[in-house]
Amino acid sequence: MAAASGSDLSSEMEVDAFRRLFPLSFHERHLLKSIRPDGRTLGKARDTIISVGAVTSANGSALTKIGCTTMLAAIKLEVMTPTVESPDEGCIAIDFHMPPICSPIVRPGRPAEAAPVVAKQLSGTILSSGMIDLKELSLVSGKAAWMAYLDIYCLDADGSLFDAALLSAVAAFSHLQIPVVSLNDEGRIVLISEDNGGGKLEKEPVNKEKRKLKLATIPLSLTCILHKNYILADPTAEEESIMETLVTVVLDSSSQLVSLYKPGGPVLAQTSAIQDCVALTRQRLKELQKILNEAISDMEVD
Repeated sequence: MAAASGSDLSSEMEVDAFRRLFPLSFHERHLLKSIRPDGRTLGKARDTIISVGAVTSANGSALTKIGCTTMLAAIKLEVMTPTVESPDEGCIAIDFHMPPICSPIVRPGRPAEAAPVVAKQLSGTILSSGMIDLKELSLVSGKAAWMAYLDIYCLDADGSLFDAALLSAVAAFSHLQIPVVSLNDEGRIVLISEDNGGGKLEKEPVNKEKRKLKLATIPLSLTCILHKNYILADPTAEEESIMETLVTVVLDSSSQLVSLYKPGGPVLAQTSAIQDCVALTRQRLKELQKILNEAISDMEVD
């Protein structure tokens, strides 16, 4: 019995050593069997969890997990003066944070290289997809509108950062509640607290009650790795570091293409490979929509 146990331990150590010394060969041995080291098939994404309302002090928030990759998104609303060019529109500012706790490759005092890239991708996707009509954030034409500050914190960076960040942003905006405000005697916008909401107001509220932000569409994404003739959906950080050709596909609620992002890499993206990535994203879109709808429904019930 002891001999068998010692043999198993020795075997595990040998496998771990081979994985560390020859990571590409280790993964390619699994690919030959159409399976990955974590037991997933090549086209399967990791288990996904969404919890909305994770930050009580925010106007909208969500915690999402794709495998071990974890994102916390929070939205704070502030009143701003709209621009002359867009007097009936509010604004959205997006920031993506990668503190040292999220990954051993992120050093204290040094900004993570991936953070500004993901932030730019998020801004481009949310604005170009038409998810939010900025007119929905208007309060008084030419005088006041909402500025929505979206901050996303990466708590664990284990691959597919953009997918998890976009999912957390969409979930936070789905949870967002726009507060009741009124004009005071000086013509300024003031928040109406729930305590005095039932009392007599000097001026009529600009919006009668708390309301949810209407989302015109829901953009969601899937990142895939292209390696030789293989396509791996939802890669881990280890897979991304070994097989460097990534393709990220973003689709809207009706499965229409919003964007396709391929940041270089040694593998050429053939038309057939891109089509396969889009097909995998369409399957993933249905999964994510179901998980998101269930998370929102649970929040409304609570």
